[in-house]
Amino acid sequence: MSVGVEFHTGVADTVGFACRLWRTAQRLGARVAVTAPGQLLTQLDQALWTFDAASFVPHVRVPGVAAALADRTPIWLLAGDAPPGAPAVRVNLGAEAPPGPEGIERLIEVVGDDPDAIAAGRDRWRTYEGWGVKPVHHAAR
Repeated sequence: MSVGVEFHTGVADTVGFACRLWRTAQRLGARVAVTAPGQLLTQLDQALWTFDAASFVPHVRVPGVAAALADRTPIWLLAGDAPPGAPAVRVNLGAEAPPGPEGIERLIEVVGDDPDAIAAGRDRWRTYEGWGVKPVHHAAR
């Protein structure tokens, strides 16, 4: 199985960028698992309720909800490694790289514009190259 990895770098507002990305994914019927450091997951959870007054992006924090509810919900906010049955499309906002490509079809990295985020993004890029994947780069405008 080949994993597609994309990096979106230099993103000034990673939370806003991610919310717009997930709104689009929801409209297309995609399911997405999101990884981020704990405090950022809390910001994402709040932002998905309020970023667009005209729409709501259904989401759950995993673990913490019943499996039946998670299975029906398009956006999973992951606090740790992806459990079995997690969506095969992943979005990472600064968390460590997954331990391997198993269970992932597409991985989207959203990298902020501060020096620490850039350095961590470069480390994850090298990790994915170690998987034998050639990431695709998209610089913010």
